[in-house]
Formats: sequence, C-alpha cells, structure tokens
Amino acid sequence: MRAFIAVVFATGLSAASLGALAAPEATYAVKLLTPEAALTAAQAAMAHCRKAGHQVTVAIVDRSGLVQVLLRDRFAGAHTIDIAPQKAWTAASFRMSSAALAAETQAGKPMSGIRATPRVMAIGGGQVIEAGGAVLGAIGVSGAPGGEADDDCALAGIKAIADAIEF
Repeated sequence: MRAFIAVVFATGLSAASLGALAAPEATYAVKLLTPEAALTAAQAAMAHCRKAGHQVTVAIVDRSGLVQVLLRDRFAGAHTIDIAPQKAWTAASFRMSSAALAAETQAGKPMSGIRATPRVMAIGGGQVIEAGGAVLGAIGVSGAPGGEADDDCALAGIKAIADAIEF
C-alpha cells in the first residue's frame, strides 16, 4: 500500500510540475526610453525645425502616452503646448503616425468616429518611436506650417536616437 501511495504522490507532483511549466507567465517586461534619450530626440527635432525657420513645441511620450519631455521653443505658439503632446499620445495610442490616422479617419470612412475621442489629434506631426519590433513611445511636434513639416522634425528626432535604441 505504501508503494502505491508513493507512486500516486510522485505522479501528482509530476503533473503539478508540468502544469506550472505550461501556465502562462503572470508578468511581462517592456522597454521604455530613458529621460536622456527622450530629451535627445526632442532637442534634435527642435533643432531640425529651427534650421527650417520654425518655432515649435516637441513632446515625447512613453508607450502609454504619458509625457516624458515637453520642450517649447521661445516663440512657439501657445496652442502648441497642448497639441504636441496630443499628437504624440495619438501616435502611441494607435501605434501609427498621426498623419496615417488622419487618412484612415476621414469623413465617410469606417473609422471616422475615432476623431471624436478626447485627445485624438488626427493631423501630421505625431510619430511612433519603435525599435526591435517594440513600441517605446512617440514624438509629437506642433508649430511648423503644416503636418508634413511637423513630421519632418519628428522624424529627425527619432533619427537622432535610432542607433541608441536599436536592440
């Protein structure tokens, strides 16, 4: 009888061990930009805009859309302080550029209702920051004349940290 109990007990332990191995993980790890990398990207975006003669505000958000850096040039319009973070939030939240979201949410398109969501800024200037297939955050630029110019500055910011964030 003892041998039978020992075998049943050992079998139960083996099944419990296998069950633990097959269980999904309860946590996960994410990569985020350091404050230094976020600041470098913001400064590079602003420098690119300055060279083109534009006064802008640049916002860097983490993958959740929380602001890490907000940098306003001396003559950037007051409205840019609100718009740049919203562009970055939009890119981070939807995992696509704000210009791409603008194209997908035009009037009459199936996703047009998304534009009514608070904080959505469906206009150029918001770009996703990603590396190794992972979204690290986003950058938003406001103040240049038009979304394309804002996008150019945002992309310059990403380019400035591209080597540092690749993994």
